[in-house]
Amino acid sequence: MGTHPSENPQASEQAPWHTLSIEESIAKMGLKSDLQKQGLSVDEAASRQSKYGPNKMTEKEKVTIWQRIWHQINNVLVYVLITVAVVSLVQAVTTDNSNTRFTAWFQVALIVSVITLNTWIGIYQEGNAEKAADALKNMLSTDARVIRGGKEIMIPAGDIVPGDICLLGLGDKIPADLRLCSVSNMASGEAALTGESVPIDKVTEALSPPDGLDPEQVPLGDRKNMAYSATLVAQGSGMGIAIATGDFTQIGTINRLVNNTETIKTDVLKQIDQVSKYLFICICTMCTATFLTAFFYTDTYSGDALGSVNIALVTAVAMVPEGLEAIVTLTYSYAVKVMASQNAIVRALPAVETLGSVTVICSDKTGTLTQNIMSLTAFVTSNARYKNNVDATDRVPVNFVRDDTYLASRAQHDMKKTGKDIVADGPNNPAGRRGHNPSNHFTVDSLHATDNPDEATANAALPPDDGFPVKNGESPSREWIQSALSCGVLCSKCVLGEGGGRAGEIGNPTELSILRASYFAGIDIEELKNDAPIVAEVPFSSDYKFMATVHEPAKVDNCPDGKYVCYVKGAPDRMVKLCKYQAKGGVAGDENLEDINENYWIEQIAILSSHGLRVLGLCRTTIDKDSVKAGDQLGPEFVNGRPEGKWLTMVGLCAIMDPPRPECVQAIKEARGAGVRVAMITGDHKDTATAIGHMLGIVDEKYSEAVTGPELDAMSDEEIRKCVMTHNVFARASPQNKIRIVKALQAEGQVSSMTGDGVNDAPALKAANMGVAMGKEGTDVAREASEMIIADDNFATIVYAVKQGRVVWDNLRKVLLVNTPINNSQGLSVLFGLLVKLPQTPISAIQILYSNFICAVTLGFVCAIEPAEDGIMELPPRRVGKRLIGRFLFLRIVLGTILLTGCVVGSAVIVEYGGRYDDWAVEEREKMMRGVAFNVLDFGAISVMLSARFAYNSSIHPRVFQGNPAAVFSIVIVAVLQVFLSYVPGLNSFVFSMRGMDGFGWGLTFASMVIVFIVMEIEKAIRRHLKAQGADTDDRETPFFTDGKAPEVDMKMPKGASKLNLQELNH
Repeated sequence: MGTHPSENPQASEQAPWHTLSIEESIAKMGLKSDLQKQGLSVDEAASRQSKYGPNKMTEKEKVTIWQRIWHQINNVLVYVLITVAVVSLVQAVTTDNSNTRFTAWFQVALIVSVITLNTWIGIYQEGNAEKAADALKNMLSTDARVIRGGKEIMIPAGDIVPGDICLLGLGDKIPADLRLCSVSNMASGEAALTGESVPIDKVTEALSPPDGLDPEQVPLGDRKNMAYSATLVAQGSGMGIAIATGDFTQIGTINRLVNNTETIKTDVLKQIDQVSKYLFICICTMCTATFLTAFFYTDTYSGDALGSVNIALVTAVAMVPEGLEAIVTLTYSYAVKVMASQNAIVRALPAVETLGSVTVICSDKTGTLTQNIMSLTAFVTSNARYKNNVDATDRVPVNFVRDDTYLASRAQHDMKKTGKDIVADGPNNPAGRRGHNPSNHFTVDSLHATDNPDEATANAALPPDDGFPVKNGESPSREWIQSALSCGVLCSKCVLGEGGGRAGEIGNPTELSILRASYFAGIDIEELKNDAPIVAEVPFSSDYKFMATVHEPAKVDNCPDGKYVCYVKGAPDRMVKLCKYQAKGGVAGDENLEDINENYWIEQIAILSSHGLRVLGLCRTTIDKDSVKAGDQLGPEFVNGRPEGKWLTMVGLCAIMDPPRPECVQAIKEARGAGVRVAMITGDHKDTATAIGHMLGIVDEKYSEAVTGPELDAMSDEEIRKCVMTHNVFARASPQNKIRIVKALQAEGQVSSMTGDGVNDAPALKAANMGVAMGKEGTDVAREASEMIIADDNFATIVYAVKQGRVVWDNLRKVLLVNTPINNSQGLSVLFGLLVKLPQTPISAIQILYSNFICAVTLGFVCAIEPAEDGIMELPPRRVGKRLIGRFLFLRIVLGTILLTGCVVGSAVIVEYGGRYDDWAVEEREKMMRGVAFNVLDFGAISVMLSARFAYNSSIHPRVFQGNPAAVFSIVIVAVLQVFLSYVPGLNSFVFSMRGMDGFGWGLTFASMVIVFIVMEIEKAIRRHLKAQGADTDDRETPFFTDGKAPEVDMKMPKGASKLNLQELNH
């Protein structure tokens, strides 16, 4: 395992390596100046291995099988069962009565089986729990190439020590944290740490921290002369000095945070523990009362201490809910199965219940709320605006519709901003997302748009609709779309994915969006490229932010003879400056050229940017064929260094975005109707996040603004607590911000669900009440640190899971309503049977164990798998601290207990003292009494189950046998078993101490069923009436049976959390 982290010398030898030069770094580590050539000597490596330990992360202490078993049996109710089993064992060994001996051994075997089964179920469930540290460990490199003693050698990655020179090539997994000392076009894919797929270009120069920042405050994403353990070399090659290994790498720090984060215990588990303690007190009280009654009051057991103790233990067996734990686990397991069928994979069964109490869902944007496919959403020409259906699946031109009102003015929050400020807050900002190279290569450098709303409106105004080329509300022809977008298709090296999707696509997402829009408009991309073969090109460069290609003219280009068509695609502000003309209506041909209106185009760029859209300018012109030669590699001066200056024609602006998933709009509406807030956390720019928030319905009058990560960083704990309650959109956020958002929400009494995909998200996922990892784009570590995995990365799946979480809560309450009266009535039947001086208890110990573990589980399972009742997503989330057993459920349990107890004891009294069986032998009459009481109990339990199926709706309706096939099956199973046990010779008399019933006995049984069912339905009707009058029948406001307190939350960040800020600050 190596040295303990707190004792390892690396703890005191860390330095701001990114601010040191290579020579300073080598000197700081006390190494020779020729380290880069010679590496460590064999002796130095061995000495450092002894000093620093192996390059491995400290593993969390494993839980042994014995600890797991103890965890399962360390329960007061299990202690009661063990006590009963021990006493029964003693009785089996000491008694001379063969019947009593068999019954005692049977009771011991059944109790041991119950304890063993419940323990196995619990251990099996725990076996699927924490594996995050293992996943992190598996991410580490297995081998590494180093220089030692002047030679390149391969060694196990675990043998890397601080000071080793590590050599890196394309595809290598980096074995330790490195200070890079040589790079050749190197970039590392740090998705393992950030969840982002864009590689980070690497340098070797020392980096100075920005003004006002301490070197340690510089986010990892800005430390571009560093490479981190477990990340991949995405391009190029390099060499670096190992400056941290094992627990002191960045991923090692996260490993310690994951291991040290406490897993939150759900409300149900806490309440089941509490209920167990209350039950223990009740059982002790009932046992004492039963013993005293039997010993001092009854004729049968008066003065018989052993007999009285045995009867008291029968009461204990009766009241211990042996099957409750199994049925609770079955409730969770069934919910997990249902959710898995809808792409929600739950890793920890009790976490299902947490979903039902979620008040805030914090969701990533990209791929979860949006489609993760950059799409052309609008195309602006000189006289019109076209809206593209980004959700289209048919390849038809009608996907484009002229809509001159679509995105026709700036977003409200940007009305009074200058062009510079609009660009700074939008997706066309050259800075890109926090900590990542911008995937939008065509960013805007400067935009001189007015901050006067009236002037902006005037500049944006379209000319009167002259119906050219189509009228407002109509769709253009396929030929027009091909001509207008041909620049984006031909002036591109991208390859569209299969069927227009992402699978197999190659190229920049922004450029691919134009190919995708053309494809779904019915254009044959390959045919177009073949019709207009490329002649020469100006390759794209981030220095000048455009690309140009020269082509043979296609049929739709309307090009004069002797001319080539030149397409130029680039950053819109630069394109406007290079244009002399604009194509009227986007139509090609010299007859449609008109002088460019620069103010119009600049304002259009500002409008589209304010709505969070990437903007790309498409231009064209014609050139003489003798001005270029086939295969020429032209320089940028071909476009921006021509003697005539402005020479291009602006065709139109492409507005591009990652659009919302259409099903998410409805899912968010459903969540809001259920009282669940949806917050969006993204690394994107403020305007992009706000625009998506508007489309999804997250941003509204109450939550009208977005807040950025840098703004959160500057807030105090009190300020951020207020902020999370007034904002739904968090833009340019880092993983560190996620943790603070979670803690602030919890401090405000909210139950939060948090989504994440990167390794750095793991602590936030564990800190949240419900961590949700992405199944497609997420890392293994995020998945292992979460309670639930969304297999399709779709927000709508989370809302579905929340609904199922509510169903689980309701079903658990229904299970308690079925099981608890059965258990209570058994114990009370024994006690009250003694009080009315029955010669024997109405039901035997074996009958009680059967009813507990077979009948109660079978009937309880019906309620465990009940589908959602109508209106479940129209109710607010469950209040924090709300008890499973509230006032009205408690009253229903009491009512069910009284009814069942009364019917069981009443039927036993009728049989024993009613006179009908006076001429029977005493032993046969007692067997008849127990047979009737046993059947009254279990058939009465069927009535309780039928009533419990619906919390409010009446069960006196055909629906009582519909919607859940298990209801009918369970009734048939219980009824058949009751008949079987009642009439099979030997089994009924020798094991269950009863005999088959006659017609009168069955009459008592069915009369009891009707009484129990009708009375419970009358109570339900009264409760429906009270609810209609405005009474709090759900215990949503009344503090009775609830603590009603928000949990105390430590707002301090966990040690090492500052390392999570992998993303770039807004300088």
